[in-house]
Amino acid sequence: MMRTSIKKNIVSLAIVCIGLVLLNLVGSYFYKRFDLTQDKRFTLSEEAKEIVDKVDSPLIIDVFLKGNFPPEFRRLQNETKQLLDEFSTYNSNIKFEFINPTEKGDEAFQTQFEKFGLTAAQISISENGKQSTELVYPWALAHHNGKSVKIGLLKNLLGATSEERVNSSLQNLQYAFADGFKKIATDKSKKVAVLKGNGEYEDRYIADFFSTLRDYYFIAPFTLDSVEANPKKTLETIKGFDLIVVAQPTESFTDAEKYILDQYTMNGGTSLWLLDATQMQVDTVSGNTFAFGKDLNLNDFFFKYGIRINPNLVKDVYSAPIVLANGDERETQYNRYPWFFSPLTSSANNHPIVSNIEAVKFDYASAIDTLPNNIKKTVLLSTSPITKIVGLPAPIDFDVEIPKNLKVVNEGPDPNEYNAGEVPLAVLLEGKFTSAYKNRVKPIKFGGELENRDDGNPSKMVIISDGDVIKNQMQGNRPLELGFDKMTNQFYGNKEFLLNTVNYLLDDSGLINIRTRQIAVPFLDPQKTATQRSKWQTLNILLPLGLLTVFGIGFAYYRKRKYTR
Repeated sequence: MMRTSIKKNIVSLAIVCIGLVLLNLVGSYFYKRFDLTQDKRFTLSEEAKEIVDKVDSPLIIDVFLKGNFPPEFRRLQNETKQLLDEFSTYNSNIKFEFINPTEKGDEAFQTQFEKFGLTAAQISISENGKQSTELVYPWALAHHNGKSVKIGLLKNLLGATSEERVNSSLQNLQYAFADGFKKIATDKSKKVAVLKGNGEYEDRYIADFFSTLRDYYFIAPFTLDSVEANPKKTLETIKGFDLIVVAQPTESFTDAEKYILDQYTMNGGTSLWLLDATQMQVDTVSGNTFAFGKDLNLNDFFFKYGIRINPNLVKDVYSAPIVLANGDERETQYNRYPWFFSPLTSSANNHPIVSNIEAVKFDYASAIDTLPNNIKKTVLLSTSPITKIVGLPAPIDFDVEIPKNLKVVNEGPDPNEYNAGEVPLAVLLEGKFTSAYKNRVKPIKFGGELENRDDGNPSKMVIISDGDVIKNQMQGNRPLELGFDKMTNQFYGNKEFLLNTVNYLLDDSGLINIRTRQIAVPFLDPQKTATQRSKWQTLNILLPLGLLTVFGIGFAYYRKRKYTR
């Protein structure tokens, strides 16, 4: 009897062992990871897979998220590691390592930090009602085929807590790495023209944006100077570009120049316009500054497309501060004041261009009207509801405006004055455009293979009523990062907004789709954590001991009943 039982046990054990061996063999050929999170945060999107598929040689990632971090950043560290595990599993050429940059003997990494501009982030930590600050380096460096690119892991959010910043960063994590991989592992194909010749910004004021854009696309300047002499060649050349960017022109466009741009749109070309409808002039007698309307001879051009930039100024209570100097010489102090001519814009829609981006800073922007036609129009950015429209000409006097603004901030806005509602400042146009010169005398007759088109192919266009959105500040002769205000040390979302806009206009929507994924990140309530800390600590200590005691008593009672005869 006993031998039979032993034999059965041996057979059962052998079956289990053989089954485990077979299971391991099968698992070595058929590998599958399961993402059990509700929002599938660790599942790579199809767009990310397409980018990673192009990595055909080792891609090494140094992640500087190692050390004694506060809880929020341990979460960012863990989720970064889990995401990189997914990338590495999908493509074995991707390798990564977590490095503590503050350890002694890592001078090489400090040199890299200076070279790539990897700055430390100062974060505020709240624990048990106490506030403290920590320095972390939320960056990664990716290296591939002799090229390196920095990857930011922590987003800058105006007025956000550390938890909110980490939450937004987790939303952005897969996008950040996919964007970095795209820069160093994919070939550029599309061409962007930067329009010159009509008083647009000098290169130094748009250097940061286009130096970043150059990582994705071919960039070249383009002038319309040859329109009068050889309009046919001008149109043929500009048609070779996938997008034209017009950044703050100050000189009027001729009808011939407008017609070339119109025919470019009719042939399916996309464009990004950043325009001011106003200009500042100083009265030579009084020395006061006044805002006047500016005519670029584009009103009929945009009117036909279904848009109008009004010659006025927008004042928004939700705005960026201005820094002014008070006092003389050594007693000079720099103070912030509310400046309603610098709206901080946002969007209520979930369009991929503006989803999950920071506030975009405008300066002396004008209201945009959308007109009915067959073109689809999407308001990308608008002011807050507490807005006032100022007609032109209008004086711009700091001594008058700032006290009025302070009164509004302290006492609240007058509803009879700030009643313009949400005013559009950036609009996307999509569809088949009709030529601005349809049923009009054409400034140019092409003939031959080139035809004068009155109805266009599907195209897209974005109009922004402030050229300063693309302008980077200067530190001496060095361009600063677009969106950074050196006087307030604040980062705004200008750069991210414009990059997304260009990606969308060029149908390069893969990265945008990755970035707009929503991830639900639960955080503990800091107030409840502080007030109920002792309660939950006691419960966590005593409950397991209590359960263990109950189990021990129950098990002892069971054995006593079973073996006591």
